[in-house]
Amino acid sequence: MAAIEVAGNAHSTGTGRMRNRISTRVDMTPIVDLGFLLITFFMLTTTMSKPTSMSAFFPDKGTTDGLPIRGSGALTIFLGSHDQIYYLDGISPDDEKASASLKTTDAGMGLRNVIFAAHRRVSALEGKRSDDHNALVIVIKPTAVSTYKNMVDVMDEMAITKSRRYALVDYLTDTEKKLLGDRLAEEK
Repeated sequence: MAAIEVAGNAHSTGTGRMRNRISTRVDMTPIVDLGFLLITFFMLTTTMSKPTSMSAFFPDKGTTDGLPIRGSGALTIFLGSHDQIYYLDGISPDDEKASASLKTTDAGMGLRNVIFAAHRRVSALEGKRSDDHNALVIVIKPTAVSTYKNMVDVMDEMAITKSRRYALVDYLTDTEKKLLGDRLAEEK
């Protein structure tokens, strides 16, 4: 049992009379019990951090939408090494102007600004409202030198910019490999 005890001493008051001090004793057992009960209660009722996941919807292998994607209505994002992001805005990788149009940005605000600019550009071409994010198709292509973190960062940007039409493609065509060239070489 835990207690705070002050021993009582007899001492004189100066007039010759002895006076006893009363001992103060506080029993701490109920307070300690209450503390452990509260700790146990909050530990059992608190929700721990839940793992987060992204939801991705994949079409059936046998189905296609039928309509090809026009280069002017697409933004192609290539994920490179060291958090580098290469993109083609409004131009197909097969076009002869693609190597001159390939630009670089970083994850975060840089990529977000690129996506918003592409939404505005396509909305102006289509004559749709600027808040209609269905007009632009974003093609995300991770490369062999990119990391999983890069892909998650780009997927987060899709959610932040409310882009509804995007595709995650896990292979590069020969034209795209030629376009990226030395950027695909792993730096050691």
